[in-house]
Amino acid sequence: MNLILLGPPGAGKGTQAQHLVETRGMIQLSTGDMLRAAKDSGTEMGRVVAEVMARGDLVTDEIVIGLIRERLQGETGGGVIFDGFPRTLAQADALEALLAEQGKTLDAVIELRVDDETLVRRIVGRAREAAAAGQPVRADDNEEAVRHRLMEYYKKTAPLIGYYHAKGLLVSVDGLGAIEEVRAAIAAVLDK
Repeated sequence: MNLILLGPPGAGKGTQAQHLVETRGMIQLSTGDMLRAAKDSGTEMGRVVAEVMARGDLVTDEIVIGLIRERLQGETGGGVIFDGFPRTLAQADALEALLAEQGKTLDAVIELRVDDETLVRRIVGRAREAAAAGQPVRADDNEEAVRHRLMEYYKKTAPLIGYYHAKGLLVSVDGLGAIEEVRAAIAAVLDK
């Protein structure tokens, strides 16, 4: 089973992906993690990534697709969770072509649907609690930055909702429920 977890920043995609890794033997492909690992790998692709990042440039879609291609070639287990990719319609098309090239398909796109105001309160509140307890907090977990991240999501990534709906792959679940409720909703989709 290959799936995409789709939703705005802070919707719980990473938490749910980690649970699927632990319980279903899936592989989580987080583009951020892959880029950091590639940068430190010493491979040809890693040198390219390191140079781009050292310049402060954004990594191109071609580079990200190349990293995903490398990672998918050895995957034969419980499937893949795409986390943080695709983010644009062009990336969605590139992913579809890559999967087809490798004889794989995308089985589901699960949208973690959230209410923006509730999400902002949750992220900012969680950051305040962590800071009060002396735990590390993301620098961008303040209200202004969270609202900016949400706007970027709606401008660039939200069009994927319609794209995958038209392909019959999209299923929406309430991303603001308790972690266990969201897990159960995702399990229901995957076990159909």
